[in-house]
Amino acid sequence: MEKKVNISMLQMSSIIGDVEANISKIDTIIKQELPQNCDVLVLPEVWTCGWVCDKFIETAGNINNSSVINFLSTIAKNYNINIIGGSFIEERNGNYYNTCPIFDRNGKLVTTYSKNHLYSYYGCNEDKYISKGENPVMVCLDGINYGLTICYDIRFPEIYRAYRKSGADILVNCAAWGSNKPIPWEMMTKSRAIENQCYMVALTQCGRITDNEYNLGQSRIIDYKGEELCFIENKEGIGSVEISLDEMYQFRQKCTILNDIKDSYEVKILCEKY
Repeated sequence: MEKKVNISMLQMSSIIGDVEANISKIDTIIKQELPQNCDVLVLPEVWTCGWVCDKFIETAGNINNSSVINFLSTIAKNYNINIIGGSFIEERNGNYYNTCPIFDRNGKLVTTYSKNHLYSYYGCNEDKYISKGENPVMVCLDGINYGLTICYDIRFPEIYRAYRKSGADILVNCAAWGSNKPIPWEMMTKSRAIENQCYMVALTQCGRITDNEYNLGQSRIIDYKGEELCFIENKEGIGSVEISLDEMYQFRQKCTILNDIKDSYEVKILCEKY
Protein backbone atom coordinates (compact mmCIF):
# COMPACT_ATOMS: atom_id res chain seq x y z
CA MET A 1 0.00 0.00 0.00
CA GLU A 2 1.12 3.54 -0.71
CA LYS A 3 2.47 5.23 2.39
CA LYS A 4 0.48 8.42 3.07
CA VAL A 5 -0.19 10.66 6.05
CA ASN A 6 -2.67 13.47 6.63
CA ILE A 7 -0.97 16.25 8.57
CA SER A 8 -2.73 19.21 10.17
CA MET A 9 -1.01 22.25 11.69
CA LEU A 10 -2.77 24.64 14.06
CA GLN A 11 -1.72 28.29 13.92
CA MET A 12 -2.89 30.51 16.76
CA SER A 13 -2.23 33.67 18.77
CA SER A 14 -1.55 32.87 22.41
CA ILE A 15 -3.16 34.75 25.27
CA ILE A 16 -0.06 35.88 27.14
CA GLY A 17 0.56 34.08 30.41
CA ASP A 18 -2.82 32.31 30.60
CA VAL A 19 -2.43 28.55 30.19
CA GLU A 20 -6.08 27.64 30.78
CA ALA A 21 -7.35 30.26 28.31
CA ASN A 22 -4.98 28.91 25.68
CA ILE A 23 -6.11 25.35 26.32
CA SER A 24 -9.69 26.54 25.78
CA LYS A 25 -8.70 28.33 22.57
CA ILE A 26 -6.94 25.25 21.16
CA ASP A 27 -9.93 23.09 22.10
CA THR A 28 -12.32 25.44 20.26
CA ILE A 29 -10.21 25.58 17.08
CA ILE A 30 -9.90 21.79 17.03
CA LYS A 31 -13.65 21.31 17.45
CA GLN A 32 -14.39 23.77 14.64
CA GLU A 33 -11.70 22.95 12.09
CA LEU A 34 -9.92 19.62 12.61
CA PRO A 35 -10.54 17.43 9.53
CA GLN A 36 -11.95 13.96 10.15
CA ASN A 37 -9.11 12.23 8.32
CA CYS A 38 -6.32 13.86 10.37
CA ASP A 39 -3.47 11.51 11.33
CA VAL A 40 -1.09 13.99 12.99
CA LEU A 41 -1.82 17.39 14.54
CA VAL A 42 1.08 19.82 15.11
CA LEU A 43 0.90 22.76 17.54
CA PRO A 44 3.20 25.84 17.79
CA GLU A 45 5.94 26.70 20.28
CA VAL A 46 4.88 27.98 23.74
CA TRP A 47 1.21 28.12 22.73
CA THR A 48 0.49 27.71 26.42
CA CYS A 49 1.85 31.13 27.43
CA GLY A 50 3.07 33.04 24.37
CA TRP A 51 6.56 34.26 23.56
CA VAL A 52 7.16 36.42 26.62
CA CYS A 53 10.15 34.97 28.45
CA ASP A 54 9.38 36.44 31.85
CA LYS A 55 6.08 34.52 31.83
CA PHE A 56 7.81 31.16 31.38
CA ILE A 57 8.46 30.19 34.99
CA GLU A 58 5.02 31.14 36.33
CA THR A 59 3.30 29.06 33.63
CA ALA A 60 5.56 25.99 33.93
CA GLY A 61 4.27 22.52 34.73
CA ASN A 62 5.70 19.14 35.60
CA ILE A 63 5.29 16.45 32.96
CA ASN A 64 3.62 14.16 35.52
CA ASN A 65 1.18 16.77 36.83
CA SER A 66 0.25 19.17 34.06
CA SER A 67 -3.09 20.37 32.72
CA VAL A 68 -1.37 20.75 29.32
CA ILE A 69 -0.30 17.10 29.22
CA ASN A 70 -3.71 15.91 30.42
CA PHE A 71 -5.49 18.04 27.81
CA LEU A 72 -3.34 16.91 24.88
CA SER A 73 -3.59 13.28 25.93
CA THR A 74 -7.38 13.53 26.02
CA ILE A 75 -7.52 15.25 22.61
CA ALA A 76 -5.30 12.58 21.04
CA LYS A 77 -7.46 9.78 22.42
CA ASN A 78 -10.84 11.38 21.69
CA TYR A 79 -9.97 12.23 18.08
CA ASN A 80 -7.81 9.15 17.45
CA ILE A 81 -4.85 11.26 16.29
CA ASN A 82 -1.15 11.60 16.97
CA ILE A 83 -0.15 14.97 18.41
CA ILE A 84 3.16 16.81 18.16
CA GLY A 85 2.31 19.20 20.97
CA GLY A 86 4.23 22.35 20.08
CA SER A 87 5.85 23.25 23.38
CA PHE A 88 5.13 24.16 26.96
CA ILE A 89 7.46 25.19 29.76
CA GLU A 90 8.43 22.06 31.66
CA GLU A 91 9.77 22.06 35.22
CA ARG A 92 12.14 19.16 35.77
CA ASN A 93 14.32 18.69 38.86
CA GLY A 94 14.42 22.41 39.54
CA ASN A 95 15.30 23.37 35.96
CA TYR A 96 13.02 24.60 33.20
CA TYR A 97 12.86 23.46 29.59
CA ASN A 98 11.05 24.50 26.41
CA THR A 99 9.59 21.06 25.78
CA CYS A 100 7.57 19.45 22.99
CA PRO A 101 5.41 16.49 24.15
CA ILE A 102 4.36 13.82 21.61
CA PHE A 103 1.26 11.62 21.97
CA ASP A 104 0.05 8.58 20.07
CA ARG A 105 -3.55 7.84 19.07
CA ASN A 106 -4.24 6.24 22.45
CA GLY A 107 -3.28 9.40 24.29
CA LYS A 108 -0.01 7.93 25.52
CA LEU A 109 2.88 10.35 26.02
CA VAL A 110 5.42 8.72 23.70
CA THR A 111 8.40 11.02 24.23
CA THR A 112 9.45 14.64 24.64
CA TYR A 113 11.95 16.89 22.89
CA SER A 114 13.48 19.88 24.69
CA LYS A 115 14.75 22.81 22.61
CA ASN A 116 18.48 22.42 21.95
CA HIS A 117 19.27 26.03 21.01
CA LEU A 118 17.98 28.96 23.08
CA TYR A 119 17.23 32.33 21.49
CA SER A 120 18.69 35.19 23.54
CA TYR A 121 19.18 38.14 21.20
CA TYR A 122 17.55 41.52 20.45
CA GLY A 123 15.83 41.82 23.80
CA CYS A 124 14.90 38.14 24.18
CA ASN A 125 16.54 36.25 27.03
CA GLU A 126 15.34 32.67 26.82
CA ASP A 127 18.60 31.34 28.28
CA LYS A 128 17.96 33.32 31.48
CA TYR A 129 14.99 31.08 32.26
CA ILE A 130 15.40 27.90 30.20
CA SER A 131 17.99 25.12 30.17
CA LYS A 132 19.10 23.54 26.88
CA GLY A 133 17.83 20.14 25.86
CA GLU A 134 20.50 17.47 25.68
CA ASN A 135 20.01 15.91 22.26
CA PRO A 136 17.81 15.68 19.14
CA VAL A 137 14.79 13.33 19.29
CA MET A 138 13.25 11.48 16.36
CA VAL A 139 9.89 9.81 16.96
CA CYS A 140 8.07 7.18 14.90
CA LEU A 141 4.29 7.65 14.58
CA ASP A 142 2.32 5.13 12.50
CA GLY A 143 5.55 3.98 10.85
CA ILE A 144 6.73 7.49 9.85
CA ASN A 145 9.82 9.14 11.37
CA TYR A 146 9.58 12.75 12.54
CA GLY A 147 12.65 14.85 13.41
CA LEU A 148 11.67 17.37 16.09
CA THR A 149 12.93 20.94 16.46
CA ILE A 150 11.71 24.18 18.03
CA CYS A 151 12.03 27.68 16.54
CA TYR A 152 15.68 28.88 16.82
CA ASP A 153 16.86 25.31 16.11
CA ILE A 154 16.11 26.08 12.44
CA ARG A 155 19.34 28.12 12.23
CA PHE A 156 21.44 25.01 12.86
CA PRO A 157 21.38 22.73 9.78
CA GLU A 158 23.53 20.16 11.58
CA ILE A 159 20.59 18.91 13.64
CA TYR A 160 18.48 18.37 10.51
CA ARG A 161 21.28 16.52 8.71
CA ALA A 162 21.58 14.27 11.75
CA TYR A 163 17.85 13.51 11.51
CA ARG A 164 18.08 12.72 7.80
CA LYS A 165 21.04 10.39 8.35
CA SER A 166 19.03 8.68 11.10
CA GLY A 167 16.11 8.01 8.73
CA ALA A 168 13.79 11.01 9.11
CA ASP A 169 10.84 11.28 6.72
CA ILE A 170 9.34 14.54 7.97
CA LEU A 171 11.10 17.42 9.72
CA VAL A 172 9.08 19.53 12.16
CA ASN A 173 9.78 23.01 13.49
CA CYS A 174 7.30 24.38 16.04
CA ALA A 175 7.95 28.11 16.45
CA ALA A 176 6.88 31.48 17.77
CA TRP A 177 8.62 33.48 15.04
CA GLY A 178 8.77 37.28 15.04
CA SER A 179 7.08 39.24 12.26
CA ASN A 180 10.25 41.21 11.45
CA LYS A 181 12.02 38.10 10.09
CA PRO A 182 9.86 36.72 7.25
CA ILE A 183 12.71 36.06 4.80
CA PRO A 184 14.86 33.92 7.17
CA TRP A 185 11.76 31.94 8.18
CA GLU A 186 10.81 31.11 4.59
CA MET A 187 14.33 30.53 3.30
CA MET A 188 15.62 28.40 6.16
CA THR A 189 12.56 26.17 6.44
CA LYS A 190 12.59 25.50 2.70
CA SER A 191 16.35 24.95 2.73
CA ARG A 192 16.13 22.35 5.50
CA ALA A 193 13.57 20.45 3.41
CA ILE A 194 15.53 20.67 0.15
CA GLU A 195 18.99 19.83 1.47
CA ASN A 196 17.70 16.80 3.38
CA GLN A 197 15.08 15.61 0.84
CA CYS A 198 12.42 15.60 3.56
CA TYR A 199 8.96 17.02 4.00
CA MET A 200 8.95 19.95 6.42
CA VAL A 201 6.22 21.19 8.77
CA ALA A 202 7.13 24.78 9.66
CA LEU A 203 4.51 26.04 12.10
CA THR A 204 4.57 29.29 14.01
CA GLN A 205 2.21 31.52 15.97
CA CYS A 206 0.38 34.56 14.61
CA GLY A 207 -0.95 37.76 16.19
CA ARG A 208 0.21 40.35 18.70
CA ILE A 209 2.68 39.49 21.46
CA THR A 210 3.16 42.73 23.40
CA ASP A 211 3.31 46.44 22.51
CA ASN A 212 4.56 46.58 18.92
CA GLU A 213 5.77 42.97 18.77
CA TYR A 214 3.92 40.44 16.61
CA ASN A 215 4.25 36.85 15.56
CA LEU A 216 4.76 36.27 11.85
CA GLY A 217 2.23 33.60 11.02
CA GLN A 218 3.04 32.22 7.55
CA SER A 219 3.08 28.58 8.61
CA ARG A 220 3.96 26.14 5.84
CA ILE A 221 4.07 22.48 4.96
CA ILE A 222 6.84 22.05 2.40
CA ASP A 223 7.74 19.08 0.22
CA TYR A 224 11.17 17.54 -0.31
CA LYS A 225 11.84 19.84 -3.30
CA GLY A 226 10.92 23.04 -1.45
CA GLU A 227 7.41 23.52 -2.82
CA GLU A 228 4.64 24.74 -0.50
CA LEU A 229 1.82 22.25 -0.10
CA CYS A 230 -0.08 24.22 2.53
CA PHE A 231 0.17 27.83 3.75
CA ILE A 232 -1.57 29.85 6.47
CA GLU A 233 -1.04 33.61 6.17
CA ASN A 234 -1.62 35.53 9.42
CA LYS A 235 -4.74 34.16 11.03
CA GLU A 236 -5.80 31.52 13.50
CA GLY A 237 -6.88 28.19 12.13
CA ILE A 238 -5.87 24.75 10.86
CA GLY A 239 -4.14 23.95 7.59
CA SER A 240 -4.02 20.35 6.36
CA VAL A 241 -2.50 18.32 3.56
CA GLU A 242 -2.10 14.68 2.56
CA ILE A 243 1.53 13.69 2.05
CA SER A 244 2.73 10.79 -0.09
CA LEU A 245 5.95 9.35 1.31
CA ASP A 246 6.43 7.03 -1.69
CA GLU A 247 7.02 10.00 -4.01
CA MET A 248 9.79 11.22 -1.70
CA TYR A 249 11.41 7.78 -1.48
CA GLN A 250 11.46 7.52 -5.28
CA PHE A 251 13.03 10.96 -5.56
CA ARG A 252 15.73 10.01 -3.06
CA GLN A 253 16.58 6.90 -5.09
CA LYS A 254 17.06 9.00 -8.23
CA CYS A 255 19.04 11.75 -6.52
CA THR A 256 21.25 10.12 -3.91
CA ILE A 257 22.87 13.24 -2.47
CA LEU A 258 23.69 11.69 0.90
CA ASN A 259 26.10 9.36 -0.86
CA ASP A 260 28.11 12.39 -1.93
CA ILE A 261 28.73 13.72 1.57
CA LYS A 262 32.43 13.62 2.44
CA ASP A 263 33.62 12.18 5.73
CA SER A 264 35.53 15.38 6.42
CA TYR A 265 35.44 18.97 5.22
CA GLU A 266 38.78 20.13 6.53
CA VAL A 267 39.41 23.70 5.43
CA LYS A 268 42.78 24.61 3.93
CA ILE A 269 43.61 28.14 4.98
CA LEU A 270 45.80 30.07 2.56
CA CYS A 271 47.04 33.44 3.71
CA GLU A 272 49.53 35.57 1.79
CA LYS A 273 52.21 37.29 3.79
CA TYR A 274 52.82 40.91 2.92
